Amino acid sequence: MTTGSPPPTAPKRSRARSFVPLGVAAWLVLEIWLLILVAGAAGGLTVLALLLGGAVLGAAVIKRAGGRAFRNLSETVQQAQSGVMPTTPTGSSGNGFLMLGGLLLILPGLISDVIGLALLLPPVRSLLGRYAERSLERRMRAATPGSLGDAFQQARIHRPDGKVVQGEVIRQDAAQSDAGHEDKGPRPPLTS
Repeated sequence: MTTGSPPPTAPKRSRARSFVPLGVAAWLVLEIWLLILVAGAAGGLTVLALLLGGAVLGAAVIKRAGGRAFRNLSETVQQAQSGVMPTTPTGSSGNGFLMLGGLLLILPGLISDVIGLALLLPPVRSLLGRYAERSLERRMRAATPGSLGDAFQQARIHRPDGKVVQGEVIRQDAAQSDAGHEDKGPRPPLTS
């Protein structure tokens, strides 16, 4: 039986959703191949020492960057409570890249260790931070109304003090007129 309406079509899959799993699989194969290659040339104990050293260094980096991020957050909250407009601490985006570098060092693999070590270098972090900031600003400017980027833009514009109070507005005259009526279920929300 035909209704005359076209059949529903599946939404198009984005390129990222198509290629990210393939990229991760290729990265894992390359990591394993490189570990086998280095183990054959230098020995299994050398590879084990490299992996353990990377994990220990990564844990120390994450601990240090996390402590720095927590201190920056505490200072920002104290400034906001004292009435001073909080300033973005220098290097705040660098803490995220430090944590990412530490995480890559913890992951077993030599390629991830090299990338993690590169993220520990301040020039690399500042370059990536500037690129990420420009990319985010460009995406927010191009955001369509009603999208998530638009919501962040609106939040940035309309919340200078950062305080949000969620609740429901109940007008006094509507509450008094409903006082004499018995409850007949949920009422539609009032709009003003």
